[in-house]
Amino acid sequence: MMINPQAVRAQIKEAIKLHKDHFGVEPKGIWLPECGYYEGVDDILKEYGINFFFTDSHGVLFASHRPKFGVYAPIYCRSSVAAFGRDIESSKQVWSANEGYPGDPDYREFYRDIGYDLDHEYIKDYIHPEGIRIHTGLKYHRITGKVDLSDKQPYNPEWARGKAEQHAGNFMFNREKQVDYLANYMDRPPLIVSPYDAELFGHWWFEGPLWLEMLIRKIAFDQKSIELITPSDYLTRHKCNQVATPCQSTWGAAGYNEVWLNEKNHWIYRHLHMIADRMTELADSFPKAEGNLLRALKQAGREVLLAQSSDWAFIISTGTMVPYAIRRTKQHVANFLQLYDQIKYCKIDEGYLAHLEWQNNIFPDIDYRSWRTHADKTKTAIS
Repeated sequence: MMINPQAVRAQIKEAIKLHKDHFGVEPKGIWLPECGYYEGVDDILKEYGINFFFTDSHGVLFASHRPKFGVYAPIYCRSSVAAFGRDIESSKQVWSANEGYPGDPDYREFYRDIGYDLDHEYIKDYIHPEGIRIHTGLKYHRITGKVDLSDKQPYNPEWARGKAEQHAGNFMFNREKQVDYLANYMDRPPLIVSPYDAELFGHWWFEGPLWLEMLIRKIAFDQKSIELITPSDYLTRHKCNQVATPCQSTWGAAGYNEVWLNEKNHWIYRHLHMIADRMTELADSFPKAEGNLLRALKQAGREVLLAQSSDWAFIISTGTMVPYAIRRTKQHVANFLQLYDQIKYCKIDEGYLAHLEWQNNIFPDIDYRSWRTHADKTKTAIS
């Protein structure tokens, strides 16, 4: 049984709307939060014109019917929405803490920053006005190896560029060999699905964008056995695929839901379900809001989405910056409840509302009607 299906619809609808606002077209596919899937969510994706999504490897491998081609071809859910499974081998080459490319000694060290390294007098004009040291984004050291942060050596951009080119070539070579082997057992070209967090490229792995550029160029010019393809293009070429229901899964530790639902963070969900229900109540009660009421309803929707962020439960579970995650969860819930009372009793505090609009201004064109019980679920509703 799906809890708060209208809350799920609102998340998906807002994601599609934001994509169209930025790129001018509605997306054909979606990366569900944390690569998470549970039976029935594909039905909602279909309502909004989404044709495919991604799961972790076991989401497809442990589907209701064993997939003939493993993760090297998509499967169709009964809704006709396709599920693409993540390839284990190519993921390991990038993500593995021991074998992944980003950990190479010549790449830039993430945790050393001049905001903490250099003399205060030298950097005082570039940090907090009160003298509080902060990350500036300027980093002078390379990973060096498994040494103390104080022993990190100076960063050499040319060495790093050379490693990025070497690793791009290695990744391409391995995919060529992988595809060559798999092709012996399939009636169609094998598909290697390699999804990664966007923040990996340029944030955690400074040279990631360069590696990606070099990989794309090498695939285009240095070989002829593999090609880059989008999921949409693959489905256009290969319309006939096995039908099965993926298993409930995520790409979190242990592969299922325990990272986001355990003895450390389970307390948050009763509050999230409550504010999701109340948001639907407000949207149903005020279908044609204007003025400050409209502003308050839109901000209430923002607070709901912010409270629902999977990052808070993740941080609480992993034990990193727990007080911050708890504070953020409680604050967004409290903000919503304050707005809920103001809206319900027609006593909107414009000063308080303006402060929240300034502080939590994500999704500027959010549509609070996405939470309505009888909201139009067709594509025209989001056009």
